Amino acid sequence: MELMKKGFDIKARHVQALMVFLGMTSVYSMRVNLSVGIVAMTNASSANIQYPEINWTSPQKGAILSSFFWGYIFPQMPAGHLVRFIGPRLLLGGALLSCGILTLAIPFIAMNFNWTVMCGLRVLQGLCQGVVYTSIYSHVSNWAPPLERNRILSFILGGVLFGTMVTMFFAGILAASPGGWPSIFYVTGTLAIIWALIWLYIGADNPTKHRSISELEKQFIISSLVNNSSNAREFKVPVKEILTSMPFYSLALVHFGQNWGFYTLLTLAPSYMNSVLGFDITSNGYFSAMPYLIQWITLIAFSVIADYVIKNNLCTIGVSRKIWNSLAHWGGALLLVMLSQVSDNIVLAVILLSSSIAFNAGSYTGYQANHIDLSPNFASVLMGITNCFSNFASFLAPLIGGLINKNEKDPEEWKKVFYLSALIFFVGNLIFVIFGSGDVQTWNVPIKKETVSVENGSTSEKAITGSTGEEITL
Repeated sequence: MELMKKGFDIKARHVQALMVFLGMTSVYSMRVNLSVGIVAMTNASSANIQYPEINWTSPQKGAILSSFFWGYIFPQMPAGHLVRFIGPRLLLGGALLSCGILTLAIPFIAMNFNWTVMCGLRVLQGLCQGVVYTSIYSHVSNWAPPLERNRILSFILGGVLFGTMVTMFFAGILAASPGGWPSIFYVTGTLAIIWALIWLYIGADNPTKHRSISELEKQFIISSLVNNSSNAREFKVPVKEILTSMPFYSLALVHFGQNWGFYTLLTLAPSYMNSVLGFDITSNGYFSAMPYLIQWITLIAFSVIADYVIKNNLCTIGVSRKIWNSLAHWGGALLLVMLSQVSDNIVLAVILLSSSIAFNAGSYTGYQANHIDLSPNFASVLMGITNCFSNFASFLAPLIGGLINKNEKDPEEWKKVFYLSALIFFVGNLIFVIFGSGDVQTWNVPIKKETVSVENGSTSEKAITGSTGEEITL
């Protein structure tokens, strides 16, 4: 194990993390592309005027943007269980391959059918991507040593920010290019298909299934995962224990708050930039991308600091998670309230919007790592449940935002959208601070009771723990 500490070279786990990071980048490029593309699609004068303008109303645009999450919700819980048997390699690869193909169809559907058909296509994309997070948490729980977990998980989830940033930046350029707004979807869909084919070849569910990992690295990873059970897929999911766990409920609620605030900004910020601050499609892409670049850089710094704090026992894992998440959600809530007051000051509005999104980097070292803290064996199941619940917020946020904000040029209506997001951020994190935990829960390793015979012919019960097989007479 000492050899693993000398210097730094590229290991199998780093290659796996890089591939999953690129996968997350592709996943979010296919979520975000419509948020920027819809500005050009419905306002031809803001991009290449050679391509048709589509007459969608503000409520219709809100419905289209939110419809992705109508499909995204349903696979979450089944996927959390399914990935334990199929493994993240096939599930993640199949999801991106399918979603990439559907993305290529968006221009044809948008130009030849009404908005309800477009909603249907986005629902199908949501169904494909509904297995992504559970696959990633299953993969990370099997590949990331605990003292590297913040950095590896934050790096992978940084693909959310990188994909968002790159897509928002280049979508504006592509919309104004000779390829027009359809090129946004052709580029992002093609890249997803290419990634999926590479991943299906080099991805691995865990170190024991990797074809070229060194024996030293494999043993290092396996020996460090003391709370992971080699036979975890044989465990029955402790449904009762999970659904009566306050740390789990607080995790689900803070996840809901995160999705509401994040997707309000993700789906509606480009419209705010265009309608209130007056940016054209190219500038809109630049300024919409800038907050996510700042957040990505901030995330890297936060993850290194978080691992240092935990490694040196400066505070417990639970306290660390709550501090980082409070910075993200309470800091973000305050900045959103301030943003609602300065729509007449473009420079200050951009600074506050960028800062609100950048502060959200704390959530990656906060609640987003907490599923694995609570139960490494059932991390994918926990993510499936919380992601299912929280994604009601993902589709409700843009939908309600569109209903509130019928006049997109009116700053007063944007105030209501920002106030609502700030309130949900605040309440969700308050519950997490009070009831959240960073400790491995007792139900991480279900205890199975069996009746055994003893020499005198009588019987007794013994409990067999799934992690070590240690027998304890009860």
